[in-house]
Amino acid sequence: MKADLRHIIKTHVATERSTALREANNEYIFEVENQANKHQIREAIESAFKVHVSQVRTMIVAGKPRRMGRFQGKTATWKKAIVRLRQGESIAMFDNI
Repeated sequence: MKADLRHIIKTHVATERSTALREANNEYIFEVENQANKHQIREAIESAFKVHVSQVRTMIVAGKPRRMGRFQGKTATWKKAIVRLRQGESIAMFDNI
């Protein structure tokens, strides 16, 4: 997949777990493009936030069934990336969340 690096990162995931990982291990969680691999995610994070990435872990989050009255559907399946930065670096944009 030859994708533009700007389209690989979709959004930052802000949860209690992501806040705990950020404070304890300097790790940030992002929702990323489903076809993106670890090398592309690393390049996108480094170019977008001007930091150095030491580790990238990815996982597929399966969609869950949902009901709306008598109609049944399913939420979308998406890819999550947990990105660890080098010691002493941070992304200032997400420190206040």
